[in-house]
Amino acid sequence: MAKKKEDKKKHVSVVNKKSLQFFEKYINNPSPTGFEYPGQKLWLDYLKPYIDESFIDNYGTAVGVINPKADFKVVIEAHADEISWFVNYITPDGLIYVIRNGGSDHQIAPSKRVNIHTDKGMVKAVFGWPAIHTRNGGEKEEAPALKNIFLDCGCTTKEEVEKLGVHVGCVITYEDEFMILNDRYYVGRALDNRAGGFMIAEVARLLQENKKKLPFGLYIVNSVQEEIGLRGAEMIAHRIKPNVAIITDVTHDTTTPMISKITQGDLACGKGPVVSYAPAVQTNLNKLLIETAEKNDIPFQRQASSRSTGTDTDAFAYSNGGVPSALISLPLRYMHTTVEMIHKDDVDNVINLIYHSLLNIKKDHDFTYSK
Repeated sequence: MAKKKEDKKKHVSVVNKKSLQFFEKYINNPSPTGFEYPGQKLWLDYLKPYIDESFIDNYGTAVGVINPKADFKVVIEAHADEISWFVNYITPDGLIYVIRNGGSDHQIAPSKRVNIHTDKGMVKAVFGWPAIHTRNGGEKEEAPALKNIFLDCGCTTKEEVEKLGVHVGCVITYEDEFMILNDRYYVGRALDNRAGGFMIAEVARLLQENKKKLPFGLYIVNSVQEEIGLRGAEMIAHRIKPNVAIITDVTHDTTTPMISKITQGDLACGKGPVVSYAPAVQTNLNKLLIETAEKNDIPFQRQASSRSTGTDTDAFAYSNGGVPSALISLPLRYMHTTVEMIHKDDVDNVINLIYHSLLNIKKDHDFTYSK
C-alpha cells in the first residue's frame, strides 16, 4: 500500500484586517527619494503603539526603538523611498522633460498618469506618446528613452505650467494604487520596498501582542534614499552603531518571461523568503536565520550575490568597523514598474522569519568566527 502523502502544513496569516488597511494606505501614499517624510510619518504613527520611543534623523530616516537603554543593539531595517522623476526642462510649448530620481524605467512611462508634487499641491499630468498611426512612416520606430519621453499637463505655454507651481526640480510619482490580485498577490507601485517597512512594523506588533521581552535594544529602521545608493542606511548605521543588523528588501521572481535563471537564479513568489549568500552577509548570522526557518517550518529560498547585495545590507555590514549583517528578501515580480507583485504568504513568512530570528538572538550574542 502506498504511503499516504503528508499533508502540507496549513499557512497561518500574520497580516490582519487592521494592518492590511495600513499597508494599503502606506503604499498609496507617495514617498519619492528625498521626499519621504509624509510616508515616514504614516509609518511611525502605525508603529508607535508597539515601541518605547522613536526619532527621525536629518534626512528623514525613521526609527522606532524597543528597550532604548540596552547596550547591545539589534537593527531590523527596510527602506522607505520609491523611484520617481524630476522635472528637468519645460519647453516653450508647455511640455515637460524629466530625469530619473532613482532607477525609474523609461520604457514603462508612455501613457502613464502621474502626479507632479508642487508647493501649491498636486498637478496632474500624463506621459504622452505619439499615436501608432503617426509612427508608421516606414522608418524604424523610436523606443521610449529619456530623450523622448515627456509630460503633458494640459498647458500650451511654459508660463501656464509655471503658474500651476511646476518648476525644475519638482518630483513626479505615478498614480497607480494598491490592489489584491486573485486573493493571492499584493500589487502596487513602491512595494520595493515599502513592503519591507510594513513587514518590520508587523514584527514590532507581534512582539508586543505576544508579550515578548527582548534582552537587547531593538531598532526598527525605515531608511531613506536607498534607491540612489544606500545613503540613508549609511547615515543611520553610524548614528545607531548596532551590534547586529537584519535587512529586508525585495528580490526578483525569475519565473516570468525574459529572465534568465542562469544569471538571475531560480526564485519564485509564494515559495518563501529568500536568504542571501554574499560577502556582506555574515555567515554565522545567516546560519541563525536558516536554522530559525527550519525549526519553525518557514519555507525559504536561497540566492547568491556577486560582490555586493545591492541593498542596505552592504551599508550596515561595512559600517562601524564591521557589523554582522544578513539579508532576508521578499520575491517580487515586475520590479520598478507600477504593478509590482508580492505573494501574501511570502509577506507573512518574512515577518515570521524576522520575528523568530530575533527571539533566537541572545544578549551580547557573539557572531565572530573564532569563538
